[in-house]
Formats: sequence, structure tokens, C-alpha cells
Amino acid sequence: MFTHHLTPTVTVLVLFAGVVHAAWNAIASRIENRFLAFALIGLTETAVGAVVLAVVGMPASSALAFAAGSAVVHVAYTYALLNSYRLGGFGRAYPLARGTAPLLVALGAWFLADEHLDALQLAGVCTIAAALLSLVFAGGRPSRGDYPAIGAALLTGCTIAGYTVLDGLGVRHAGNPVGYVALLFVLQGPVVAIIAAVALRGHIRSSRGDDVRAGIISGLLSMLAYGIVVWAQTRGPLALVSALRETSVISAALISTLVFKEPYGRRRLGPAVAVVAGILLISA
Repeated sequence: MFTHHLTPTVTVLVLFAGVVHAAWNAIASRIENRFLAFALIGLTETAVGAVVLAVVGMPASSALAFAAGSAVVHVAYTYALLNSYRLGGFGRAYPLARGTAPLLVALGAWFLADEHLDALQLAGVCTIAAALLSLVFAGGRPSRGDYPAIGAALLTGCTIAGYTVLDGLGVRHAGNPVGYVALLFVLQGPVVAIIAAVALRGHIRSSRGDDVRAGIISGLLSMLAYGIVVWAQTRGPLALVSALRETSVISAALISTLVFKEPYGRRRLGPAVAVVAGILLISA
């Protein structure tokens, strides 16, 4: 049932989805051939989505246009994300991309879904967005050479906001959230796989078995994470769900520091505390 506040159950599930989302992005970012990673993710999404869609059935016809539009934006998102990882490190590209989305989603939901946040909720969204963006500068001011990666990450953030609003509206028309998510993956998966496969010409045979397994795991985790988020959008305001999901940046910061040994881990402590404060404001 939709409410203007997120219940504890929905909050916990969206936070969990954020952890899963950071995990699959971290796995995909470490695959040497990024096109291979996204080709495998697209194929996995297509296969699993088709099976699920055959079991649960199609969403309502009024949701189809939203799903088609979202699939197009998701393809643009994948391309932008791939380039942000190619041009910059995971620890900087990921928080910048995810941190720009919540405020854009709040703005889009205001105009398109007539969702008006109260003062505390809006303060929470702004606090989380500001904290996540500050993670980008944990290693100091970006240099001129960082600008292409920053541009790609900002573009990624815009596409995230675009598909989040489209899917939030679409799933509310669907009458079948699982069917909507499955259809979304069936529509976008083949396009992502084809684009990546074209870029892979001549390099498939040199791919390692570990990379193939990592790509498939990334695809499965991405479906789980986003499926939870789309379901949550039927239970509460889009901006609140988006802001909570983007706490995945904290998980990403831990991964980049503890697993990938990227520097400036201690400087990310302050933004992490600010994110927690934002969550408390949203849940108040």
C-alpha cells in the first residue's frame, strides 16, 4: 500500500538493494574488458527476464510506454556508466553518478507525479545528495584530466534520474510489479548485449572464464537490486526511495577502500555520517 512515508520494512529492503547495487557495480568495474561485462549483464537480464515474464505475465497495457521509454534511458545509462568507469576510478565515478540522482528525481516527481515532500523529507534528500557528492572530493580537487570522467559520471546521474521517474510512474500503472520489471529487462537486455558485442569483435576469445562468471553474477545482482527498488516505488514517494537507494555509495566507498585499496578512506567517514543523518530525517 502506498504511503507518503516509507515503512521500516521498505526502508530496510531499499537499503539492502543499495548494498547489492554497489556490489554488482564493483564486480563489473573490475572486469578487464568492460564491454564483455555489460554484454554478459545484458544477456543475463534478457534470459532471466524472459523466464520470469513467462511465469507472471505482462503488466497492464498502460505501463508499456513507460517500460519502453525506461529501456531506452537504461541503454543510455549503461553506455554512460561504462565510459565513466573507463575514464575514471570506481571510487570517484560511482558516488558522483549516484549522488546527482536524488535531487533530480525529487524535482521530476514533483512535476510529473505530484509528489511534494515535507520539510524534513526534503532536508533528508538534500543532506544525502550533498554527502554523496562530497565523497567525490575526498581525494582533493579534481584536475583538468578528471573532467571527462566527471562529465560521464554526471551524465550517468541524469540518466539514473530519468529511468527512476519513468519506472516509478510505470510500475504504478502496471498492476504487476514483477511483470513490469521482467519486461523492462527483456526490452533493454538485448540492446545492451548487442551494443557491447559489436564493440567486442575480435576480443571474445581472449576473455577469461573468471570474467564471464563475474559478468553473469553482476547481471543477476543488478536484477535483484533494481527489482526491489521498483517494487518499493509502489509503496512510497519516488524521491525517498531514490535517496535511500543511493546510500549504496557508502557501500561503494567501503569496497573501494577495503577491497580495491583506493586511497582517502578516512576522508569518507564524515559524508557517511551525513548520509545516516539524512536517512533519519527521511524516516522521521
